[in-house]
Amino acid sequence: MSEYIGHDQNGASVGLVEKQFFTFAGPKDPFSLESGASINPVTIAYETCGTLNQDKSNAVFILHALSGDSHVAGYYKADDAKPGWWDIMVGPGKGIDTDKYFVICSNILGSCMGSTGPASVNPATKKEYGTDFPMITIGDMVRAQKALVDHLGIARLLAVVGGSVGGMQVLEWCVRYPDMVASAIPLASTCRHSALAIAFNEVARQSIMADPNWCGGHYYGRTKPGMGLAIARMIGHITYLSDESMRMKFGRRLQNKSALSFGFGAEFQVESYLQYQGNKFIERFDANSFLYITKAADYFDLAREHGKGSLVKAFSKCSARFLVVSYTSDWLYPTYQSREMVTAMKKSNLDVSFCEIEAQWGHDAFLLPNEKLNNLMKGFLRSITHASAAV
Repeated sequence: MSEYIGHDQNGASVGLVEKQFFTFAGPKDPFSLESGASINPVTIAYETCGTLNQDKSNAVFILHALSGDSHVAGYYKADDAKPGWWDIMVGPGKGIDTDKYFVICSNILGSCMGSTGPASVNPATKKEYGTDFPMITIGDMVRAQKALVDHLGIARLLAVVGGSVGGMQVLEWCVRYPDMVASAIPLASTCRHSALAIAFNEVARQSIMADPNWCGGHYYGRTKPGMGLAIARMIGHITYLSDESMRMKFGRRLQNKSALSFGFGAEFQVESYLQYQGNKFIERFDANSFLYITKAADYFDLAREHGKGSLVKAFSKCSARFLVVSYTSDWLYPTYQSREMVTAMKKSNLDVSFCEIEAQWGHDAFLLPNEKLNNLMKGFLRSITHASAAV
């Protein structure tokens, strides 16, 4: 639920939102993980906006990417400098119209933005889990989300929507809980990581674990492995951009236009930008959460986990209608990976629409304003709503 305020430059805002918490899985019924381990209790941070209709048929679940959180739209306070991370897409009259839909967004299991993760206190030791936190999977994240949806009393989601790692969760939802999902929109995503994507994640993880302040993951209450996490973010951020976007934004421009410094400081603007992004990331994210979430993304393989190696068999379990979107300049999850999932969906006789959007901004394009995506989402959700009403 939200209260309208008026300083959203992209149109009407959902207004003020509140972070909420749902806790489940006590000592007698711990949450079992796919690794064979279990944890208790489990807390999921979430936010909602819009109004749930009487028959609870208008719920749209938005699933965030690696470093995202539950704050998808609106503001915590009227004087907040920035709204939620997808405020351009979620709100009255926007692609996901909160005048029509009840939007839910939760922080994933393993993260550090309110949900249970390695920075949470282990009830057995009364200290932060650190690397005693068990390994998690995309499937574990989705099963925790399902517990939240059950708690909210929603039997069927009108749509699940997400980009990047959020798109993996979208696919997992559709295969694991086909009767609960009417439609799905995976954006800039994949059914499994390529060797290239795994390689970048591994280099990023190694940068964290090589930081002397990492202390085997038990650094809480001490100096954080800030340098390692900053480098990990810099590595990741490069994969989110594109050659064209970096050329347009930075080129080979120098910080000091007058002369070369002949030193190892941040001399080029792109160097300064990456260092800024890395240092900013330290302030808001936990290094261990980065390790766990990237590993879960690397483990994800829809065909292996749900189709005995066949993507067609995996998607044959689905009943949702799909809108699959890729971007021309995304080299982390390139369009051929989206086409692969679309082909498997069609062979499984699913109703699927596909669009490759021309964009020069790389993988992060789904987070940036784009009128084509806005209209695609709006039209697709409208058609799902009308189809659901006709049933």
